[in-house]
Amino acid sequence: MTEKEQVILKSAIKLFAQKGFSSTSIQEIATESNISKGAFYLHFKSKDELLLAILEYIFETIESSRLVFENQDLSPREKFIKQISSFCKTLIGHKEFMIMLSKEQAIPRNEEIKKLLFKKRFESHLLYREGLIAIYGQELEPFSIDLALILEGLFHSYVGLLMLEPAEFDIEELSHFLMRRLDSIAKEISCEAPFLTEEKIGKIIKNSKQYFQPANVHNTVQNMRKEINRMDNREALEITLEVLEEEINKQSPRLPVIKGMLSNFKGVSPLEKYIQEIGSFYGFEI
Repeated sequence: MTEKEQVILKSAIKLFAQKGFSSTSIQEIATESNISKGAFYLHFKSKDELLLAILEYIFETIESSRLVFENQDLSPREKFIKQISSFCKTLIGHKEFMIMLSKEQAIPRNEEIKKLLFKKRFESHLLYREGLIAIYGQELEPFSIDLALILEGLFHSYVGLLMLEPAEFDIEELSHFLMRRLDSIAKEISCEAPFLTEEKIGKIIKNSKQYFQPANVHNTVQNMRKEINRMDNREALEITLEVLEEEINKQSPRLPVIKGMLSNFKGVSPLEKYIQEIGSFYGFEI
């Protein structure tokens, strides 16, 4: 993003928060950015495209704040608490803008924005699951989907209050409080069968593709096959690709299997961009 685009983006965040998305004109954004209306269109084709850029910027800020703690010498629990606390702090830092989105329901107006939010929701969910498994151990892995959703629900409820009166809350204290509540749930949850399984989540993703199709996964697989056909000693890669394609085509694809097959292609440079495309579609990094 250029320096001028950053100026436009920050001006738009300010105006959208003050006036609302629908009530803010491109001319007002241009004036606030000290550029002409024509110059605005050199950087963004529309307000919707600008809104998408703002959301991408906020998500990048959230990811950067999470990575600060990734390589620190912290216990899994402490790292997880600091990361979800930083997530809340980033949202509160843009609270007027986030409240505006909630009030105006600006998000559903744009398909690209819906795709972005769908993707980020799954990425966030997988990070929650990985963090909780690191804390509670592999024996609770079958319950990680349920635990992640329960924790997300608890946080979303409290974040709504944080948006209204952030000064009344110590965010890290809240994070510790909610994790203690989850401790109680985790202690009892293994007494019954998981409510949500990989199979059910896979079915949800499969059924959602018709609404959120950021890329044609099957075309990506075909492109991978063409690349593999050009290689020597390709037999193992061909077998892995067949397993991957078979899993993708299932009514309820299993995400761990897809991730495992994609990991087998790691380090094969002609295939890197393809495995990242597929991983991004299913909401995880390879």
